[in-house]
Amino acid sequence: MSERDAGRNSDITDLRAEWSLPDGVIYLNHGSFGLSPRCVQQARREWSERLEAEPMDFFLRQLEDRLDEACRRLGAFVGARGDDLLFVDNATVGMNIVAANTDLESGDEVLCTDQEYGAVLRIWRRVCSDRGARLVVRPLPQPLASAEQVVETFLDGVTSRTRLIVVSHVTSPTAVTLPIEQICTGAKARGVPVCVDGPHALAMLPVDLKRIDCDYYTASCHKWLCGPFGSGFLYVAGRHKQGLKPIATSWGRSLVGRAAHWKDEFRWSGTRDPAPYLAVSAAIDFLEVHGLAAFRHTTHELASYAAGRISELTGIAPLVPETGSWFGSMIALPLPASEEPPPKPGQTDPLQNLLWQRFRIEVPIIHWKGERLLRVSCHLYNRREDIDRLVEALGQLLETEST
Repeated sequence: MSERDAGRNSDITDLRAEWSLPDGVIYLNHGSFGLSPRCVQQARREWSERLEAEPMDFFLRQLEDRLDEACRRLGAFVGARGDDLLFVDNATVGMNIVAANTDLESGDEVLCTDQEYGAVLRIWRRVCSDRGARLVVRPLPQPLASAEQVVETFLDGVTSRTRLIVVSHVTSPTAVTLPIEQICTGAKARGVPVCVDGPHALAMLPVDLKRIDCDYYTASCHKWLCGPFGSGFLYVAGRHKQGLKPIATSWGRSLVGRAAHWKDEFRWSGTRDPAPYLAVSAAIDFLEVHGLAAFRHTTHELASYAAGRISELTGIAPLVPETGSWFGSMIALPLPASEEPPPKPGQTDPLQNLLWQRFRIEVPIIHWKGERLLRVSCHLYNRREDIDRLVEALGQLLETEST
C-alpha cells in the first residue's frame, strides 16, 4: 500500500454508512451481487432523470458522446482504449456475443477449465452442440502448487482442433485467481485466441488488458467495482471488431449522422436506459477516492482472516495456499460433508438458508465436484466482527448437523 493510500484511508473499515445495507444484515456475498454505494445509486438516478426530462435531446444529441466519455474512463481503469470497450448489461451478455461470433465447425474444439462459471459452460455447451463442435473441459491440478503448473496442465489441452480458449481470470466456484497473463502468452504462442471471463477480477485485482493481451475480455461492473446492476463491458481486440454481430438486431447504425462505427450494431439495438453504463464512472471515482490499494489490502486481509478462522473451526485446509496471489477479496473454504444430498438445481443449500433465517448472514454455499464450499467475499462495508459472527453461527449449525 502506498503512503498516499495509507494516509488517506485510515478509516477505510468504517465505511458501512456509504451503502444502504439494512441494520443487522451481514453481507458476505459481494461476489454474487455487489452493492452499489449511495453515491453510485445517486449517479444512476441522475442519469435516468436527465433521460426522462428530454429523451429526444438525450438520445439524439448527447448519448453517443456520453458513452464515448464513459468508455474512455473505464478504459483508463482497465488498461485499454475506450474504443476497444463495448458496454453490455453483464458478463453473460458479453460472453454470448463472443459465442455468437466464433466460427466453429464439426470437430472443432473450445477449451476451458473445470472451474468455470456454470452459465459460461452452459453457453459453450449449447453453441458447440449446435455446430457439431466439442467443449473440452480441462481439469486443473489439485492442489494448486504454482502458476507454471496451472499453465502447463491447462494448455496441454490445446490441440490442432482448438479454436478458442475460454478461461476465468478469477474462478467463480473456487475463488481462485488464475495466472491469466501466462495463459494468454502460451495461447498466443500456439495460435489460439482467448476469451477471458473477468467479472470477479475487475477492481478486486489490477486489470491491465494491454498486459493480458487477450482477444476478448468480458466483465460485470456490479461486482467488485460496485457499479450499478445492468452494467458490464466486453473488450474486443483489433481484428475481431470487423463484422462483429450483436445478439439482438435493430437499426444497427448511428441515429445522429455520425460516421459508421463498429459499436453501432450494439448501441442502437433498441431503446434502453443507459444510466447503469454512464454511472460506472462514479463507481470508479468512489474506489479511487478511498484508495484502490487500500481497498484490495483491506478486503484481502478480511478474506485471509476468514480462511484462518473457518479452517480452524472445520479442521479443513483452504483450497489454495494462503501465501502468494491465489485469492483476493474472496475465498472458497471447504465444509465438512453433509449426510443430506446436494440441493437440486435452482435450490440453495439448507445450511445457507439457516445462516440467513437464523442469523441474517448472506453467504453462498456452493457444491462443486463433490465438495461443499463456503464462499466468503468481502468489501469495504465488512469488518472482522462480521467474520466472527459467521464463524460463531457456522459452529452452531455444523454441530447440529453432526448430531
